[in-house]
Amino acid sequence: MNSHMILSLVIFGALYVVITTEIINKTAVALFAAMLTVVLGISDQTKAFGHIDLSVIFLLIGMMVIMGITKQTGVFQYIAIKIAKFARGEPVAIIILLSLTTAIISAFLDNVTTVLIIIPITILIAVELGLSPTPFIVTQAIASNVGGTATLIGDPPNIMIGSAAHLSFTDFLINLAPVVLIILAVNTLIIMLIFKKKMQVTNERKARIMNFNETKAIENKPLLVKSLTVLGLVIITLLFHSLLNLEPATIAMTGAVLLMILSGSKDVERLFAELEWSTIFFFVGLFIVVGALVDAGVMGLVSNWLITTIGNRLKFAQIAILWVSAILSSVVDNIPFVATMIPLLQGVGNHLGPEAIRPLWWALSLGACLGGNGTLIGASANVVSAGLANKSGHPISFWDFTKYGIIFTLVSIVVSSIYLFIRY
Repeated sequence: MNSHMILSLVIFGALYVVITTEIINKTAVALFAAMLTVVLGISDQTKAFGHIDLSVIFLLIGMMVIMGITKQTGVFQYIAIKIAKFARGEPVAIIILLSLTTAIISAFLDNVTTVLIIIPITILIAVELGLSPTPFIVTQAIASNVGGTATLIGDPPNIMIGSAAHLSFTDFLINLAPVVLIILAVNTLIIMLIFKKKMQVTNERKARIMNFNETKAIENKPLLVKSLTVLGLVIITLLFHSLLNLEPATIAMTGAVLLMILSGSKDVERLFAELEWSTIFFFVGLFIVVGALVDAGVMGLVSNWLITTIGNRLKFAQIAILWVSAILSSVVDNIPFVATMIPLLQGVGNHLGPEAIRPLWWALSLGACLGGNGTLIGASANVVSAGLANKSGHPISFWDFTKYGIIFTLVSIVVSSIYLFIRY
């Protein structure tokens, strides 16, 4: 190993430790590590900035803008209240329906934004029922991670994988949506088994839920029509983007700009201020740091080892990647893990061919996205959900979340293993 290899590994290793322990803000340290690779000469500035995947960055920004405007209408709170009333105030039915709704929304909206919108009204519903919000919150956080696995835009790791492997929105739907639907069905059975006998409420409590007025949640009907129209057009265009010769990032940004104009919002600065810039710049730093590993030759060495190890045993490789990804993603942030795996799989793809390794991309996506449900710190949506619970006076401990998360994760990874083995 030469000095550049050693330096790039030390920088990446230190970054991973800091991200895992959260002793320093992960975005700040990712950007510092990125600049360190340039200052130390591992990558020059042109190469370093060239490693930033702008397709990922602009797809994230575009969808954040669209959903930032859409959430101003109150439509998501309306849906949550409507579901609670549809369930006639029955707690288990509410948990199941809210979980499924969260999963569907998370397929088209990033998980953190989904829980930020849905969890507060969920806590209110649980309190009105006289129940602990913990089961409601935990199952919704888990559902957000499962639902986000189904599409290209549902979870940041999928956005990264799609861009690197040139996989379309339709590719994700065809290959991952079926197993996600199976997992959601199985999770519904688990919810019934765990909570059905534990959650009984009086008719008086149910009546309180039926008295909620969901129409008050809608704050701007004209904007709601515009937002849903643009969002629908974006999703339809994403489905056919390869036929239209348009990239997902272009579609998302066009939809975002169109909705900004249609909404008539003059306070664009406020809209931009609410974007998750911390997440965006975390990606920027991470792309540069992982790019430094490529420039130093580290990824080439590891790719050659992977090629030798895998050989033609792709069945073994996909199951191994699934389980390793799931285990690691349950205890560390799945984004840097996926960022590290991408150039490795690209190296294997250069040797075996891109079509041959497609199942490996699906295994990586399933493991990274579903593995985050294993513990409280496994996914950003989990941490944010627990934070909202704490602020409302209903703290959720690491064990409160993990004792349920482990069950759902193990079952989902077993289902995914069977699915991958049979289908590919």
